[in-house]
Amino acid sequence: MTHMIRLIIIALLLSTSALAQKSSKADKELTGYLKQHVYYLASDDLKGRRAGDPGEELAATYISSKFKEFGLVPRGDQGTYFQHFSINDGKGVGSSSRLTLNGNSLLPEKEFFPLPFSLAGKITGEATPDLHENGQPWLFDLAESMEENKSNPHFDINNLLNEKIKLAKEKSAPALIFFCSSNAMDGYRFDSKDRSETSPIPVAFLTSEGVKKYIKNADATYRIELQTAIEPKTRKAKNVVGYVDNQSPLTVVIGAHFDHLGYGEDGNSMIRGGKPEIHNGADDNASGTAAMTELAATLKGKKYKHYNYLFLAFSAEELGLNGSKYFTENPTIPLGSVNYMINMDMVGRMNDSTKTITIGGFGTSPSWNQLLSSVKKKDFSIKYDSSGTGPSDHTSFYRKDIPVLFFFTGLHTDYHKPSDDAEKINYDGMTQIVRFIQQMIENDKPAQKLVFTKTREQQTTTSARFSVSMGIMPDYSYGGNGVRVDGVTENRPAKKAGIAAGDIVKQLGDYKTSSVEAYMQALSKFKKGDKTTCVVVRGEKELSFEIVF
Repeated sequence: MTHMIRLIIIALLLSTSALAQKSSKADKELTGYLKQHVYYLASDDLKGRRAGDPGEELAATYISSKFKEFGLVPRGDQGTYFQHFSINDGKGVGSSSRLTLNGNSLLPEKEFFPLPFSLAGKITGEATPDLHENGQPWLFDLAESMEENKSNPHFDINNLLNEKIKLAKEKSAPALIFFCSSNAMDGYRFDSKDRSETSPIPVAFLTSEGVKKYIKNADATYRIELQTAIEPKTRKAKNVVGYVDNQSPLTVVIGAHFDHLGYGEDGNSMIRGGKPEIHNGADDNASGTAAMTELAATLKGKKYKHYNYLFLAFSAEELGLNGSKYFTENPTIPLGSVNYMINMDMVGRMNDSTKTITIGGFGTSPSWNQLLSSVKKKDFSIKYDSSGTGPSDHTSFYRKDIPVLFFFTGLHTDYHKPSDDAEKINYDGMTQIVRFIQQMIENDKPAQKLVFTKTREQQTTTSARFSVSMGIMPDYSYGGNGVRVDGVTENRPAKKAGIAAGDIVKQLGDYKTSSVEAYMQALSKFKKGDKTTCVVVRGEKELSFEIVF
């Protein structure tokens, strides 16, 4: 159905004399459109909309076709609806990686692989598993160490590997090749997400296939030729951007992420083990994308012209807010013209009994109370959260001092599971949320730009449990070693110590912080009142700060 026909239907509905009947028919029409969007976006055909995968490409095409149908102006790259960007997808085995034992070439990844933190290099020499000579490469059997630690709950394989690498370096070994003669490491594979510091020498691992085929005797000598190379892996993704230009000096941004987990390949599924299944993500976040799409149709057809409207469907939110961060760093309209940003993430599970939604970002502007209170007609109650941050895309706009609101109907047992399907969505509840946001925007007659206020920081999801915080906002899109600081909260330990945005946190006390998860695990080791040292890299310098929790 064309947008013009839709507008005619809406006009006819609004012309009827019975107000209740008008509202009922218009809402029924809206509910049908929301359901249509969710059922398509959360269908098995889209394979879970993993960022950069063909299923997400289908979703982007669908959203852009709706923007075009509604008459939105493209605001992506080069006059299109798409804003392209790259996702850091970790590391891969470099194409030049080679290993030969006694002249036999091993198959990369199948029979051997360089460790993801290996120094790139090329060496030749001779090695005996039972004899580790100074100045020669080492072949090191881990079977004994694995047996010793099989009942140790604190055992960390990376700590063991680093210990042996350090020893090999001290003995002037030019390279180290690990293997395990038992089956204790049969599942050990190249970890593309490893962000450990680069080892001081080239390091590789023989798989069980490689061991069975080529390591016959522990006291035999093997001629070795090893070349290690690690390459960055990237995925291509895109935001979908449509614009309603009402020639206003101010713009309202309305956004939702449209990516999900695919089959859970990135390790973010709540299901561990078993056969991989499609994670359709009906609530997370086909629901928000559908609501954003219908707001585009509604606001484009309305007479309210006091704002421009920018509609944004973000990719790669599930990988760390990549799409929204890329947009705010590379905006396709002046960020200074943005009055506020509305984010909808998981708005499809309003409970029919409690009829409650959460609106985050309430503390990001003193104007929100009046504006939200201006909507008199609503069939749900609201819980307010003052924080402008959290694990969704409004955080990226908050970081640019833009007031935000975050609409959310709550977590549920299907979160990040294959069971988050379209038939479980409360479409009437979604309709109520869309109508609420529509009325709020229509009631807003701007005299001047909203004032922005900073709020408390909100912890994002992690497996660690901790009672202290440094008060930094990590840059989740950073793919290097350490945690890059995206923002620092006033009057918190990091700010008081002198840590600044752009610093890369490398160590907290005795604990290396190679990634955000490692940083969170390190925080869990401290309690309020503790003092420790934080090591950061700022530009070319390594600095140390005292932190008091």
